[in-house]
Amino acid sequence: MQRGLVVVTPTDRGQRIMREAGQFAAGTEAELVLLSITPQSAYGETRTAVESIDGSADYSLDQAEDEAEREARQLAQEAFDGMNVTFDVVGTVGDEVDRILGVAEERECDHLFLSGQRRSPTGKALFGDLTQRALLNFEGPVTVLLGEDEE
Repeated sequence: MQRGLVVVTPTDRGQRIMREAGQFAAGTEAELVLLSITPQSAYGETRTAVESIDGSADYSLDQAEDEAEREARQLAQEAFDGMNVTFDVVGTVGDEVDRILGVAEERECDHLFLSGQRRSPTGKALFGDLTQRALLNFEGPVTVLLGEDEE
């Protein structure tokens, strides 16, 4: 691995996969790209809420991307504590799988790290749409940390 893409999520599973990616990168002297994605629908909801509070207020795409980057940096500080990890952070708004694949290609990432959920009550791994689409469309190794659905 030369450069890995870590999909950042503010969950325990997200922190664990980030830590695993950090350990892997530190051991192989690889770089990581931390990708924090705000889905288009969440951006639209936040923008509408901000504008409804004060008609003159605006919540721009740049603000949403900056906020996503800040969140990823905070999570990285916790996950990479005590590790020597080289990383860059990308905050973006859009379709999650499209952004994962697009940023991976733009940044020439050769490994993908993401968290997923177990969807079956019997414990069989039935990947969710995002995880499955990323697995099927990323051209390289994919590390997925599965966990139970959170309620």
